[in-house]
Amino acid sequence: MKVTVENKKGLDKDFKVFIDKKTMNSYLDEKYEEIKGTVNLKGFRPGKVPREVLKRQFGQAVFNEVLDKVLKDTTTKVLEENKIKPAGQPKLDLKTYGEDKDLEYVISVTELPKIEVKSIENIKFDEYSVKIDDKETDKRIKEIAKNQPNFKEASADAKAKETDLVIFDYTATVDEKPFKGNEGKNTQLTLGKDLFLKGFDKQLIGVKKGDEKTVEAILPENFPEKELVNKKAKFKCKIIEIKNPEEVKINDEFAKNLGAKDLNDLKTLISKQINDEYKNSLDRLSKNQILKELEKFKVSEIPSNLIEEEIKVLSQGMSEDDAKKSRKNFEEIAKKRIKVGLVLNEFGEQNKIKVTEQELQAEVQKQLRMMPGQEKMIMDFYQKNQSALASLRGTVYEDKIMSLIKEKAKANKKEISKDEAEKILKQSQKQQLDQELKDQRKPEKKVEVKKSIEKKTKPKPSKIKSSIKKSKKVSKK
Repeated sequence: MKVTVENKKGLDKDFKVFIDKKTMNSYLDEKYEEIKGTVNLKGFRPGKVPREVLKRQFGQAVFNEVLDKVLKDTTTKVLEENKIKPAGQPKLDLKTYGEDKDLEYVISVTELPKIEVKSIENIKFDEYSVKIDDKETDKRIKEIAKNQPNFKEASADAKAKETDLVIFDYTATVDEKPFKGNEGKNTQLTLGKDLFLKGFDKQLIGVKKGDEKTVEAILPENFPEKELVNKKAKFKCKIIEIKNPEEVKINDEFAKNLGAKDLNDLKTLISKQINDEYKNSLDRLSKNQILKELEKFKVSEIPSNLIEEEIKVLSQGMSEDDAKKSRKNFEEIAKKRIKVGLVLNEFGEQNKIKVTEQELQAEVQKQLRMMPGQEKMIMDFYQKNQSALASLRGTVYEDKIMSLIKEKAKANKKEISKDEAEKILKQSQKQQLDQELKDQRKPEKKVEVKKSIEKKTKPKPSKIKSSIKKSKKVSKK
């Protein structure tokens, strides 16, 4: 193989590759020998089919397969030997090729720019920890207790009132006719919450144990029997028992019912829970500070093909005219995204950050825990959508990079109160809204304001990384 450099213009490189016909014929010979033992043709013993016959039957297919393999292997070798990290797929321009001919082609590739990431260690950002006051913990525990009331049996002649628990059996009819699922036994209803059917609760106020009461209610839109939707049903209710709510005692037993060892352990767990709620939001602010600093990094040149790809993403769903009007603004956003993505990706590669299969599966399990009851649906989604799994891998990859940056960069550690945390978060939300409104007023930009600042400036290292890997595959121009 002979390689000559045709062009070196900025990040754009052209390499001419020449492989003589003798070498190409040797590749073809190897392929014919390989298929010779697998082809069964009438009139020939296995492995004894003459090459001329194989060539007549499979010549074009064999040549195409050999050509694709040679192009892939030699292109990868050229890029590796010249230490080229391509920004996207290289383009191949075939000059000469064919049976018993030399192969000559040109590789046109855009190289990723060289990036200096040492200065990441000089980035300054705020790292918050929230000190939770004991009063806040006690307040949260009282709220939990309020939502988990105990009930005690009411006196025999007590009339049901709001907040009481009524236990009853019922049979229901529509137009005096029963329907599927029209019976209920030992149904429990806390009056005033209106959780059964709209207006049902109020009609049970005043009933006593042993009473029979007919309640009328409209069957809802999501009622299983579609022909009965929005029809009035009559429920004949037999009141079994009435219970009055009683204040829950916050003690060790209460804590154990919630999965804690005792009340002190519950307070520790609740304090940590409150802290984590604020920490997650404050960590996003720290991340945004770092990303803003990365936007200031100097990158000699941003590959034009990556800019075009990102602009296409930004203008998805827009009319051609609106996309043209927004192009200048989109170009700026695209450059920021790509620059940050390139810096993060280079930092990740220099520090040999990888995402293991165990880490990826741990993230999937995290997603499952966040959506109880929908585990099977989520698992099926990731198993059937490799692109979604790749995106999740990219998220884990980015999180690992950000964690390492936080370790190496200069953190300004601040311990703040819950009130201070809320003030900081509200101020951040206001700044975000102001920026979105400012962007919305720009006549050339017609994008959804609902997108967050983080999403607008969010780097995509996973995308850059995947493009590096994909560069080993080639396409013929």
